Amino acid sequence: MPVDEKRSQLAFQKLNRQLSRLSRKPAPVTVHRFRTSGRRVEALLYALVPHPTRNDRKLLELLARLRKKAGRVRDLDVQIAAVRNLKISQEPQDKSALIHALTEERVGREKKLARAFDKDTLRELRRRLKKAALEEIPGTTNPLVIAMRQLEALARDRAPLTEKTLHRYRVVGKRARYLAELAGDNPESGRIIELLKRMQDVLGDWHDWLKLTEKAEALLGTVPENPLVSALHTITGTKFRKAIDVLAETRIALSARKPAAGQTSVRQSAA
Repeated sequence: MPVDEKRSQLAFQKLNRQLSRLSRKPAPVTVHRFRTSGRRVEALLYALVPHPTRNDRKLLELLARLRKKAGRVRDLDVQIAAVRNLKISQEPQDKSALIHALTEERVGREKKLARAFDKDTLRELRRRLKKAALEEIPGTTNPLVIAMRQLEALARDRAPLTEKTLHRYRVVGKRARYLAELAGDNPESGRIIELLKRMQDVLGDWHDWLKLTEKAEALLGTVPENPLVSALHTITGTKFRKAIDVLAETRIALSARKPAAGQTSVRQSAA
């Protein structure tokens, strides 16, 4: 199954639309969409373009830098929402203090993000995106095969699961999902996308709570000294165990699928 040309062009178009919205107001939904649109374009250029140009390399460098800044804002949006929805009756002032600290950090990160999207940067991004969208992808390229080969380590690896390895699987699964989406509508790619999306959501949820717990501990103290931090550790532990279960299920599902024959990866993704 070759690359769906309409979907590959749509990736560039969606990212271009988010640039204007993000430059006006870094609202949570806009920040999130910019990051996901940027990752889709990065996955395409890294894995499917056999001979990247200087423009491609510069675009990828610029996207990585801006996506990192947007990621910090997005993480704080998720953390603030999580704390606000957390039901805990003990030490309510600690919850308020944590929300205040996260909100203050979010204000600072938003200002830095807004400065990063100045007129010159936006102009350069749009120019490089326009050129990159014209890159030719070989007609024999099969994005689903490339995605599956990036996931082979998930099916083979039987090393103990740690926070570090779960984070690595989350990143690899995300890249592979975006490549599988470029295969178009078919039962096989749909099954793989659904499988990876579930893994990505569960591992991402655990990672968000892990980072929130680390920030709360730095601000309020360690367990068992603080009830709020203790509660966060309990939640994070539960989500870690769920992430391990889902990853184990994903490994089994990927192992049951025989690797497709055909096109090898034109490049190994380094995003």
